[in-house]
Amino acid sequence: MKDLLLITPPFTQLNTPYPATAYIKGFLNTKQFSSFQMDLGIEVIVELFCSDGLRKVFNANIDHQHFSENSERIWALREDYIYTVDQVIMFLQNQNPTLARQICSMNFLPEASRFNQLDDLDFAFGNMGMQDKAKHLATLYLEDLSDYIVENIDADFGFSRYAERLGKSANSFDELYSKINAEETFTDHITLKILKEKLDSVQPKLVCFSVPFPGNLYSAFRCAKFIKKHYPHVETAMGGGFPNTELRDLKDARVFEFFDFITLDDGELPLELVITRSLQTQANDDAEFKRTFLLENGNVTYKNNSKRHDYKQSEIGTPDYSDLKLDQYISVIEVANPMHSLWSDGRWNKLTMAHGCYWGKCTFCDISLDYIKIYEPISAKILVDRMEELIQQTGETGFHFVDEAAPPALMREVALEILRRNLVVTWWTNIRFEKSFTRDLCFLLKLSGCIAVSGGLEVASDRLLKLIDKGVSVEQVARVTRHFTEAGIMVHAYLMYGYPTQTVQETVDSLEMVRQLFEMGVLQSGFWHQFAMTAHSPVGQNPQKFGVTPVLQEIQFANNDVDFIDKTGIDHGKFAFGLKKSLFNYMHGINFDLPLQEWFDFKIPRTTIHPDYIHDCLLTEEEFSFKANSKVIFTENNALVNHIIKTKKGNSWKLTQLTFHLKTNIIKIELNQNIAQWLLEIISSYSIKNSKKLTLQQLKDLYEKDFEDFELFWFSKPMQQLKENGIILNL
Repeated sequence: MKDLLLITPPFTQLNTPYPATAYIKGFLNTKQFSSFQMDLGIEVIVELFCSDGLRKVFNANIDHQHFSENSERIWALREDYIYTVDQVIMFLQNQNPTLARQICSMNFLPEASRFNQLDDLDFAFGNMGMQDKAKHLATLYLEDLSDYIVENIDADFGFSRYAERLGKSANSFDELYSKINAEETFTDHITLKILKEKLDSVQPKLVCFSVPFPGNLYSAFRCAKFIKKHYPHVETAMGGGFPNTELRDLKDARVFEFFDFITLDDGELPLELVITRSLQTQANDDAEFKRTFLLENGNVTYKNNSKRHDYKQSEIGTPDYSDLKLDQYISVIEVANPMHSLWSDGRWNKLTMAHGCYWGKCTFCDISLDYIKIYEPISAKILVDRMEELIQQTGETGFHFVDEAAPPALMREVALEILRRNLVVTWWTNIRFEKSFTRDLCFLLKLSGCIAVSGGLEVASDRLLKLIDKGVSVEQVARVTRHFTEAGIMVHAYLMYGYPTQTVQETVDSLEMVRQLFEMGVLQSGFWHQFAMTAHSPVGQNPQKFGVTPVLQEIQFANNDVDFIDKTGIDHGKFAFGLKKSLFNYMHGINFDLPLQEWFDFKIPRTTIHPDYIHDCLLTEEEFSFKANSKVIFTENNALVNHIIKTKKGNSWKLTQLTFHLKTNIIKIELNQNIAQWLLEIISSYSIKNSKKLTLQQLKDLYEKDFEDFELFWFSKPMQQLKENGIILNL
């Protein structure tokens, strides 16, 4: 018997657990509450996509007379699907890697309409490895089966969402309420069967649903209804990203037919108080709550009567992934976008460097909400301690830091701590393209295992970036992306169109900026999305300032996305296809010379951006500057020494040649013998493994105890060689 059962309802990611329940379980461990967690989504997928599951799919009562041509083909090949599905799932779970050769033979998997796109496979994926190619083919195979299920059995099915439309912008609870009380779907039967087995096994007193997205909402309610009907003594609670952003104005009492509590924002303290109240043997009218909705006397009541403060990030413990069936997650490769493959392929331990956003000004963002507004970083030591704990617990060394924007200074300290401990890890995160990401910092991040960053370029227009209050310019973004790219770190840009007051000319010019960034090779991945106004953003809270008029609706249930009328009257949606098609080409390094007009089937103005604008931004050399407080990091301390004598016009002098064997090249420099010996001692004493770091001023002081003119030494050609090759970093 457990105090709590923590559930992520169907569906989120296929390749790795959504981390919310692991975060909460880690916190509950520090409070000695007993809990069990499950990702109901992946368990449903595994139950459905197996030979027995597909037999039930193909044995379902279906109107064969109205089959589409695609469904007819899948039905005809049903025995081939049943025969192959177990092996395909095992392959995608990395348990059967040799199957890749059979899959790539192109006569093993049954093929339906999703495989029609294979004409472009070589173009889209190039000479990708056999394992990745097989994963892509296996993904198409599963998507064919999904199409069959959607068309004939359960119209709301989706691999990473379920009945999402019911949760998106659902100002009224009516449609969702009707769906919950309607007949159970095919997917519901599987979901509730697994849920019942877990409830009988765990016997929890409280069941908590983490609902991060609209695509989890319906299943959460369906499961909660099942619990209320069959386990009336068990209480239910909901928290997570969806209620945090959408349910802050909740008024509909019918919601509490299914849930006893709905908590907002950081879940640790609110949940602790709910648990304390639930475990009491008798009702307590004076119970304390933190940011919690409940029903009192038939009315929806928001209670925030606890005077206790939320826990600091250092107090919430390490995420705990125990109970989750980590070996069941499947890696898929859906599209030829390198950043999307990170999201969908491979198992990533999720961690957060800092709570909230250190910038917290972007006008399209929900900066009024605590998850953005309250910024609190964690110390690098605690963070890397947690990384080591998770490696030991999960056996995985990959980390996705799920920050709104990871702070550069903390990223530096985390990288140094990783290197000091000799950890071999692979990690990626979200950033702002700010000038703190120097060439040297990017190189350090790469050394520590950083493979990719994603950041918001948004609208590549300096006027609109100022209106967004992004705090960057296009020129700055170009330089920062170059620093990451030169360090070998992939860069993904979030791109936006349709921002309030954006003109057609600015959309065209923004596309031209993006074209040049890809042509110059400083961006490797991107994705366009249309601006959406949210109720908790500066635009949503002061729409007149941004030239938009909201379409007001009565709010009884969800309130986040707000329909609006832009005073420009421009139909920004018509740009969607052309923007995405051009980006697909640019990501594959082709068609940079095509006029922008070629991507659109309607007339657009010529761009006003000079064709060499980004090129010229990147030409600007970084100034030689002496920043006394910057930290000097020595990444190598294994130089080979060769003393030599050089003669010039009858004079001879002693030099020392230092040879640095790097992983991919060899660097040789020559220095005065005494200076070379001094440098070797400094490198040895203050190597990257040493927690003590020198400032540039301290290095100068040490140098000038024995020699003269530090600046001449620091900016000399041999030292520049060491700095250019990452042997000395100035951070």
